[in-house]
Amino acid sequence: MPTNLPFIPEFITVHLGPPDSNSPNVTLPFADYIANVASSEVYPTWPESALRANIYAQISFALNRIYTEYYRSRGYDFDITNSIAIDQSFVNGRDIFDNVQSIVNDIFDSYLRRQGNVEPLFAQYCDGIEVMCNGLSQWGSLDLANRGYSPYEIITYYYGDDIDIVQDAPVQGISASVPSYPLQLGSTGDDVRSIQIRLNRISSNFPAIPKISPPFGVFADSTDAAVRKFQEIFGLTPDGIIGRATWYKIQNIYNSVKRLNALNSEGITLEEITQQFPSVLSEGSRGIGVTSLQYYLDYLSDFYDTIPSVAADGVFGPSTTSAVIAAQNAFGLTPDGVVGEETWRAIYNAYIGIVRTIPIEYRDGNVIPFPGVFLTIGSESEAVRVIQEYLNYISEFYPEIPSVNPTGYYGQITQESVTAFQEQFGLPSTGTVGPVTWDRIADLYSDLYNGSNISRGQFPGYNIGE
Repeated sequence: MPTNLPFIPEFITVHLGPPDSNSPNVTLPFADYIANVASSEVYPTWPESALRANIYAQISFALNRIYTEYYRSRGYDFDITNSIAIDQSFVNGRDIFDNVQSIVNDIFDSYLRRQGNVEPLFAQYCDGIEVMCNGLSQWGSLDLANRGYSPYEIITYYYGDDIDIVQDAPVQGISASVPSYPLQLGSTGDDVRSIQIRLNRISSNFPAIPKISPPFGVFADSTDAAVRKFQEIFGLTPDGIIGRATWYKIQNIYNSVKRLNALNSEGITLEEITQQFPSVLSEGSRGIGVTSLQYYLDYLSDFYDTIPSVAADGVFGPSTTSAVIAAQNAFGLTPDGVVGEETWRAIYNAYIGIVRTIPIEYRDGNVIPFPGVFLTIGSESEAVRVIQEYLNYISEFYPEIPSVNPTGYYGQITQESVTAFQEQFGLPSTGTVGPVTWDRIADLYSDLYNGSNISRGQFPGYNIGE
């Protein structure tokens, strides 16, 4: 599933036949593949502007297949076929024309895209004599070149004036987009946000799938409900867990409703793939991801003698590094003090393993740790009712924080109450209850409940916003 900007693959794997045939695959450098396709489809005697225009189209066509994981997401072990009915001509082992190779070497790291879109253009083309299409005509490009058209003018003649040629794209190896760990309740990050954006778009065509609002990278109840409905509609086990099969099915349906593998693609915007979560946390990192990490580590310090307590201040400093190294040692990981996916999951799983032994139910004066799942609009659980009860009690002392009916459903009024609390005590005003907001609400509730000497509105003895 596209979650980053396109790049030029070092290698491409070609299936030598239709997709479901028993034909072999061949893997070769991407530039060599494009040179083979160009040598198989156009003539070396054509003017250079025609050759360049055709090669741009051939590069973009192939990159579209790779970027959308058109075949990989369907369970195939190749990136493209050499079936000219659906892909491009590729003749394994053929001779390459020198001038074609020279042009490819010059522009193989360039591709076409529509202005405002991210994905490589599905640059459909045909010979223009035996086969006609809505894209570039190969023989027509020859005529335009002979009339003095430049490569860009030929491209815009066929694909429209809103075409950009992206140059000097990075070259790197292809890796599967599916996360190494399943996504489920409690997961956070850009992969979750990507799924949320895609499910929201799919729901426009399949309205039985509930909207996820907002799609901000936290796998809460609304995302769980949308995933389960998607799985139900498309014949998958409706468990709310996004493993490989669900990930790629979402990608396939998303590609289909967006027409990403068509010339009239709806397109992927930059906002849809903007990375909002750091993939790795290390000394010097800041933000809500660090604060959440510190909260989990500090809680674990009560159960693991070797893990030191750490303040949840949102700054990854030496004390956080020491706590991370201690946790990595405790969980058998490389003790480098860097929090990648494996370390994060080990810390989170250890935390959630402890928390799940604690009943999530409201009792007067009882403080419950963060349940491990972010609470946001659409969430419905006993944990929501607990936080509503806490907020109601706090609102008696802080009238700026509105009370809320403790129904267990996280609606607009609950969001307003949470936001008011966050604004009152210097937390990011997200309207969402993560570990830090939960901790601050629970701590204040406990202080107010147990501290009968604290008057309404009286400073409780510490700065809650820190």
